[in-house]
Amino acid sequence: MVKVRKSSERGGATHGWLNTQHTFSFSDYYDASYMGFRSLRVINEDRVSPVNGFGSHPHKDMEIITYVVSGALTHKDSMGNEAVLNAGNFQAMTAGKGIVHSEVNKSKSEPVHLLQIWILPEVKGLAPTYQEMQSSSLHGLQLVASQDERSGSMKINQNADLFFGNFKEGSKLSHTLRSGRGAWLQLISGELEFKSGTSAYTLTEGDGVSFEAEFPEIGVVADSKFLLFDLS
Repeated sequence: MVKVRKSSERGGATHGWLNTQHTFSFSDYYDASYMGFRSLRVINEDRVSPVNGFGSHPHKDMEIITYVVSGALTHKDSMGNEAVLNAGNFQAMTAGKGIVHSEVNKSKSEPVHLLQIWILPEVKGLAPTYQEMQSSSLHGLQLVASQDERSGSMKINQNADLFFGNFKEGSKLSHTLRSGRGAWLQLISGELEFKSGTSAYTLTEGDGVSFEAEFPEIGVVADSKFLLFDLS
């Protein structure tokens, strides 16, 4: 089963300092058909204007992953972590029993473009944690987050794998889904195409698609970067 979520169909809002698009229901945006996909609860695509950002605010019992597409994001949290996340950086936090953090664009001229992801944890009340990872410039799939931390990936407390895809025009993407699992692909940039049954699909920037049980071979029409979630 294939279900495409076109970028133009997402919810969202413009707050002056923030332009945000929500793949799934979030904040004031509600769509009963898009409450998440399996344990994947939130994919927000945010563009933060210069000298603005998300001030200190709390989270609890959520696995929170941030990917910076462009610009630089300054992070600070109640665990004592302070960092500047540049383009290509991933950040993962286990909110667990509770954290307070801020994410701010301190540039006076450049906006920040980022993706914020929330994944529901298997267990509540965990001790909060913080991790960072740089995406690879190599082409192909890079495992960036997993439950077992294999291949040097960041740990998340859920039976889920998050891959970063970086593929050149003309290449092919293949991925095997184990029995009972599903996948969500979120395209950051580029263009992809695939067939499922008698239907043909094209994905462009900001589009998402879910696959249940079977993952088709995907053709890369233009240089593409994306996130691929493999979920129980």
